Amino acid sequence: MVTGERLKFDEESQALYDAVAPKSPDSHFQEILAKLEPKLPGEGTLLQRYENWRRAFVIPKDNLDAVFQLAIKACRERTLAHIKLPPNENFSVEYVTNKPWGGYNWYKGNYRSVIQVNTDLPIYIDRAIDLAAHEGYPGHHVYNALLEKNLVRDRGWVEFSVYPLFSPQSLIAEGTANFGKEVVFTKAERLAFEKEVLWPAAGIDPSRVEEFYAVQDLVKQLNYATNEAARRYVNGEIDANAAAIWLQKFALMDEKRAKQSARFIEKYRSYVINYNLGEDMVRSYIEKRGGTEQQPEQRWREFEQLLASPRLPGDIR
Repeated sequence: MVTGERLKFDEESQALYDAVAPKSPDSHFQEILAKLEPKLPGEGTLLQRYENWRRAFVIPKDNLDAVFQLAIKACRERTLAHIKLPPNENFSVEYVTNKPWGGYNWYKGNYRSVIQVNTDLPIYIDRAIDLAAHEGYPGHHVYNALLEKNLVRDRGWVEFSVYPLFSPQSLIAEGTANFGKEVVFTKAERLAFEKEVLWPAAGIDPSRVEEFYAVQDLVKQLNYATNEAARRYVNGEIDANAAAIWLQKFALMDEKRAKQSARFIEKYRSYVINYNLGEDMVRSYIEKRGGTEQQPEQRWREFEQLLASPRLPGDIR
């Protein structure tokens, strides 16, 4: 903080992001892990079996850009069908290494972004749409472009030409970017598109799509484990190495991925709540206003309004 004072995890997240994540006991994650056990038979620990199983779903590096570009194209087309974007908006993609994050949007202004994808670790097939939607359409790139047009240019609110990362704005930004994956594709649409387009382009057997997501949907329920590792680290209960070990056990991350996540926690601390809590808050807000999966037009309308106007987390509770 400004004076060098270190706050506890919940105090820090409240001060910076206007939100406090719920606490989850270890037993919550153990129950989810128990549900995964029968889906991943074989020898070894659950983590070992999970890693062995999902090797078949890694996008080969030679196919990575082609698959990612297909995902971007589909996400852009679907977004443009519902949201009018400024002319000449665009972004370029770079593949980088040695970063604590998986993807990053560097918004450059004038409706342009640079999206970086970290290739330190294997990139699995579900990450193609996840990254294209989160960093691009209808996520960060769209969010920043709409704020620039609606607030900076149309209204002359120059203060919105600066985006303070450690601020309540990040919960809205990360929450909408994560939820954008569900806005741009319904579950059925995503499975169909991946099976017909992305998996063949990656050279991965498309007959295993349903099997893959039956496991991954359960694994996603472990995502609040990152908050608990960060909470313990920020509160001084564990160090970064212990946080990585805890993530291997409760978030089903392999050693390298857990260490990368621990590096993120060291750098960004309570920022982690903006992804999972932010997504849940945005989903709840939009669905309460009629933007359910069964009402896609209303979902898009509410989503666009949330992107294009200044909001605080307290506004969407």
